[in-house]
Amino acid sequence: MLDRRWRAKAEQALEPVGKGLHTLGVSADLLTVFGLVAAAGTGLLIANGNLLLAVFGLLFTGLPDVLDGSVARQSGTAGRRGAFFDSVCDRVADALLLGGVAWHLTGGDGELAVLALAVLAVSMLVSYERAKAESLGLNARGGVMERAERLVLLGVGLAFNILVPVLWIMLALTALTAIHRFVMVWRQATNEEPTPSAATRERRSHRLRSFRGRAARARRLPRVSGRR
Repeated sequence: MLDRRWRAKAEQALEPVGKGLHTLGVSADLLTVFGLVAAAGTGLLIANGNLLLAVFGLLFTGLPDVLDGSVARQSGTAGRRGAFFDSVCDRVADALLLGGVAWHLTGGDGELAVLALAVLAVSMLVSYERAKAESLGLNARGGVMERAERLVLLGVGLAFNILVPVLWIMLALTALTAIHRFVMVWRQATNEEPTPSAATRERRSHRLRSFRGRAARARRLPRVSGRR
């Protein structure tokens, strides 16, 4: 929800910052790497129990994700390579953050670490559904718990030291988002007319050429008159 409603406005508001970073020679890829390094540092802070400092680490993790698009547009380097690199780094960053949460929770009830790993697993499923759908030419955007919402909720859990309740909320809403995207893609794919595969089209074309060849040879055969 935040991605659809606020991301465009946030990027527009931060456009002068992106322009300034481009002027200083900062590339979009460098910002992406900075966000990944910030996520690694934040994961370590969470694992060691420095939850309030980790809130600021989350800010440094999420801010480059908003600015890198602006910098890419300013430099004229926006494209599929950058989008792929950014998406992969986002998944690694999510794993580092929730891995830090899992490590932190092993200090109390070790079983709660599984909760953080469950949130990570469902988050990866949500991201995979979108990537797979878009590779098939379908739309799987939307949902109540995308990456921006997960970072915001995680920040709330860190700031008020209520990680366990927040993780349960994240798990429920992320699972709901995964189901929502699955149903969305399923309906789009069901409404499409099935298209024959390349192999099927080749077989049909081969049979048609063979039929036309036999018909042409039949027309060229001489007619022999005779008595019946």
